[in-house]
Amino acid sequence: MTTANPVIIAGGGIGGLATAMGLAQKGVPSIVLEKAPELGEIGAGIQLGPNAFHAFDYLGVGDQARDMAVYIDNLRLMDAISGDEITRIPLDEAFRARFKNPYAVIHRGDLHGVFLKACVAHDLIELRTSSEVVDYEQDASTATAILADGSRVTGRALIGADGLWSNIRKRVVGDGAPRVSGHTTYRSVIPTEQMPEDLRWNAATLWAGPKCHIVHYPLSGWKVFNLVVTYHNDAPKPVAGLPVSHEEVARGFEHVNPVARQIIDRGTDWKLWVLCDRDPVDNWVDGRVALLGDAAHPMLQYFAQGACMAMEDAVCLSAEMEALSGDVERVFQAYQAKRRTRTARVQLQSREIGQHVYHPAGAHAQLRNEVMANKSPEDWYDIVQWLYGSTGLDGAVSTETMPR
Repeated sequence: MTTANPVIIAGGGIGGLATAMGLAQKGVPSIVLEKAPELGEIGAGIQLGPNAFHAFDYLGVGDQARDMAVYIDNLRLMDAISGDEITRIPLDEAFRARFKNPYAVIHRGDLHGVFLKACVAHDLIELRTSSEVVDYEQDASTATAILADGSRVTGRALIGADGLWSNIRKRVVGDGAPRVSGHTTYRSVIPTEQMPEDLRWNAATLWAGPKCHIVHYPLSGWKVFNLVVTYHNDAPKPVAGLPVSHEEVARGFEHVNPVARQIIDRGTDWKLWVLCDRDPVDNWVDGRVALLGDAAHPMLQYFAQGACMAMEDAVCLSAEMEALSGDVERVFQAYQAKRRTRTARVQLQSREIGQHVYHPAGAHAQLRNEVMANKSPEDWYDIVQWLYGSTGLDGAVSTETMPR
């Protein structure tokens, strides 16, 4: 592989920048084309399973990511009606020994900043803003990104890391608009001192209730708490980042326990997202063009794996680029073959978790509580082994093989 003829990456989010870093680690130059006038991330907190840390290490940003993360003690599932704890998964030394890495939470902007700083410092990565990729062309040896202003950028390949509404996907897959889930999520970040003192838990906590749930955890060195509340209100249209009133947020949670409801009362500057995903597809490759992250396999938030899957994609793609000596069409086919089933599983199980774990009522909720309460930590570790024990190179690869 030479340092000429770069890979073009459409999208400067976490997936796009992670891909640029992965390729740079293998000596492959890239040009990242971001449609926004500035590189950055909207949103608030995200959760990082051990598989995210496997990816950080492979992509060369492990130490920096660890410095920004908050390491929580437990994953806690609460009953939003009774106020009782259903179960908890300890994230202690036994968990870390099992999965070779920790579980943590981080502000999305901080994580994006880790990758952005690393990309800016690397001489094989060029970053361009105000550069929306709307279409592409390709021939036997190149792929050309066509920008909204009519200009063109040519390289050896094009990777569409341009998110849920990917322009690249329109050509590669052509499956129309995303699927609207009907679930509305409201997000807020508040100073820690405004969080109810008896709920300042060092945990990623989820209160599960009929057609709703509430999530909270600390961020940014415990300076703030991330609040995410979701209501299954059959919202018909996609919405992203719309400011809403406190009254609108509270309307979907009048039936939950007062202890949980006070979390909503403390929230400020709420913003609304209507959650969308897509069905898994068999193919996200077109010759020298491939999709990555949400452009390839957008998923609901309920498994907390969207960013993790994009980073795993970057790991796998860069590893295949090295293994197959930069033969782009073979690389993309091998990458897709290794990632397709794993990401489909996360997509589909994310939907199932929302329906059967987070939002049931009545006897369904009672069954959930009894089943989940009877599981030991080791039971939970066995259940998530397939997910947290993977490196992203292959769904069956052990963490023992991961370069550190």
